Amino acid sequence: MNLDNFKSIYFIGIGGIGMSALAHYFVNQGAKVSGYDRSKTELTIELEKVGVEISYDENIDSLKDLQNIQLVIFTPAIDSKNIYFEYFKKSQVPLLKRSQILGEITKPLDTIAVAGTHGKTTTSSIIAHILTSDNKDGLCFIGGITSNYKSNFLIGKGNFSVVEADEYDRSFMNLFPDTIVLTSMDADHLDIYENKDFLVEAFKDFTNLLSDKKKLIVEENISHFFKENLSYGFKKDNDLQIINVQIKEGLYLFDIVFNNQTYQNFVFKMPGSYNLLNAAGSILACLINGITVDSIKNGLQSYSGVKRRFDVQLSLPKLIYIDDYAHHPKEIDSLLSAVKSFYPQKFVVGVFQPHLFSRTRDFMDYFAESLSGFDQIFLLPIYPAREAPIEGIDSSVLIQKIKNNNKRIINSVSELFNFINRDLDMVLLTIGAGDIDQWPKQIKKIALNA
Repeated sequence: MNLDNFKSIYFIGIGGIGMSALAHYFVNQGAKVSGYDRSKTELTIELEKVGVEISYDENIDSLKDLQNIQLVIFTPAIDSKNIYFEYFKKSQVPLLKRSQILGEITKPLDTIAVAGTHGKTTTSSIIAHILTSDNKDGLCFIGGITSNYKSNFLIGKGNFSVVEADEYDRSFMNLFPDTIVLTSMDADHLDIYENKDFLVEAFKDFTNLLSDKKKLIVEENISHFFKENLSYGFKKDNDLQIINVQIKEGLYLFDIVFNNQTYQNFVFKMPGSYNLLNAAGSILACLINGITVDSIKNGLQSYSGVKRRFDVQLSLPKLIYIDDYAHHPKEIDSLLSAVKSFYPQKFVVGVFQPHLFSRTRDFMDYFAESLSGFDQIFLLPIYPAREAPIEGIDSSVLIQKIKNNNKRIINSVSELFNFINRDLDMVLLTIGAGDIDQWPKQIKKIALNA
């Protein structure tokens, strides 16, 4: 398929983080881009700034304006009864998934694909930043807004592409990877996969797309699932080992061992051992693709993170405020561990918005255990995203299972500030993948005007 032939492209669900990156790509290529999403967000506003026309209503009268569309790209999260989806399904216009298009775009390039239930966005953005800093980047499609570039899409003149390989509905099988970094395989998306075994099999199928297994890079705790791979982590038998980790002035300092040689003085600002693992996977991916150690060090040290990944919004004498995308129990555990290691004396307050009824049901007890570790925990109602409610599954059920008496369900930022003790030396975290991402502005406004 020659995508250059399509000059008028329509996106159904254009406001998604992956979809908006693709939309920016086609705008960059000179195509006329338009689309639908159900709500205006920072991502859609950025697209409108570059000339993308976006509809926020399912308006049947607008269908007459779509006669000249040559290609339609949709997200798997879209409701199958969406009027635009139904309309184009019946038309002769090519209707393709986001991942199919991503595969076609990156197929000619040397593609580094980052897969895993956690860590994809941070790892892919680190790799993209190292390549960009070394003028080796080609196309980078990131599942978050990078702090260095304020964007989820990067374009350069190099021959590499960096993509996130999404396991949801086996989307990653549409990619053409030359290098794979596999960060994790914890149970998730059980609405798609019956259990973890099916999920693991899907990841194995994805790794089989690699012609050169010497370019399969796997985190140390899951490397045993694969016969051939390069492993990374803290253990001595890894192909790349992290050693001599220190925390100084809010930064990680560490060394690595690779090919029986020690390389010293890596500097990295993102807290948490899980982020050190993300850095290690990124370093290994760059090393085996010919990037020099000095270039990797420089890129890693200047890396500033991703929006909503341990995103420090405020740093006041008595309040550290962090916003994070964590929406799985394992991610919450890692986040809380990082907070406690960097701020060991502070009172930790969590505000969590569960994401999806099915995920809350499938991991109810695990969520309760993870959330019990906070000094004070607030829950918002479940964010449904693509789902209808499930009877008997809501935040009131989850909060009863949390083994912490300092807990409450809230619905607004003003409620939150009514129930926290502002005299405490605290870390406040907003956590979740839903519209809790709209809370930081309000929280900062109240905190700074107190």
